[in-house]
Amino acid sequence: MKLAELASSRVYRSFAWSSAVMVLVMLTGTLGYHIIGGPQYSWIDCFYMTFITVATIGFNEVVDLSRSPAGRLFTVFIAILGIGTLTYMLSTVTAFILEGDINEAWRRKKMQNKIAKLKDHYIVCGIGRVGSNVAHELEMTGRHCVIVDQNFQNIESYLSRHPEQLYLHGDATDNDILLAAGVKRARGIFAVATDDSQNLVISLSAKQINPELRVVARCHDVKNVEKTRRAGADEIVSPDFTGGLRIVSAMVRPHVVSFLDDMLKSDGNLRMEEVVVPTGFSGKLLAMFNLASRDCILLAVRHEGKWVFNPVMQHIVNGGDVLMVMTTPPGRIRLEQLIQGVG
Repeated sequence: MKLAELASSRVYRSFAWSSAVMVLVMLTGTLGYHIIGGPQYSWIDCFYMTFITVATIGFNEVVDLSRSPAGRLFTVFIAILGIGTLTYMLSTVTAFILEGDINEAWRRKKMQNKIAKLKDHYIVCGIGRVGSNVAHELEMTGRHCVIVDQNFQNIESYLSRHPEQLYLHGDATDNDILLAAGVKRARGIFAVATDDSQNLVISLSAKQINPELRVVARCHDVKNVEKTRRAGADEIVSPDFTGGLRIVSAMVRPHVVSFLDDMLKSDGNLRMEEVVVPTGFSGKLLAMFNLASRDCILLAVRHEGKWVFNPVMQHIVNGGDVLMVMTTPPGRIRLEQLIQGVG
């Protein structure tokens, strides 16, 4: 159980016990005043006498105790016990409110500090059905991301399955939210909100802040594709259009689709990955990467917009070339470290 949950549970138990004691005090006082005052006083009178004593209201005595020293001593007893219990109850409620605010502020600050340390991460704007799958795939392949949504229920739903996920609650069309998500340091942003106009504004805002950022946007209506592209999206995906192609492919080429599904969306380790060759590696042979020892199968190399499939190890790569490999997430990380001169 987390620290915040422990604190809330402790406060709840304290409030429950103090409430039970207060109920006992009220019952004891009502019964006692009824015995002391006699039958001429109703149960309501006795309850009211107890209440004004505990609440320190200071009205005139409902039950006449002027000729009953024992009754006055009983009032002192009820006052001490009741006032103490009521004070404790109020302090418990106050502590619950303050602890909730403090814990929330502490969690928000901790979240912001973690996000501030990220670099080359991804931002997922909109964590509905599509955004949830995007964030899940990024997690499965070892890529850090920050999810952003103005509907906190969507965030809570995703956090219930991924409790360690970094998130921001806010409108992704707001530049301040994008800056807080680290858009200046991010590698890419997914504009996958449910509304095309929101995705257009997110694409435009992100590109204005960081022109080098890669933006992939979701677009329902194909009429908005060109507008979103002009707004700055590098790639636009229409779920309806691609879904139709996927359905046809499942019918006419089922084994190909099954293979691609395993490579793109399964929870297993194998993935189709791409690694960009930096400028410093221009003129190098593929053999120097020693791909086989890094759990990688090289499928193709993309050079100046053209594909070279199943290249030989003597193939010369150039800066900007893209290696298309089949590998595990750790294998991809090792290959990227090698190319960057870390491994």
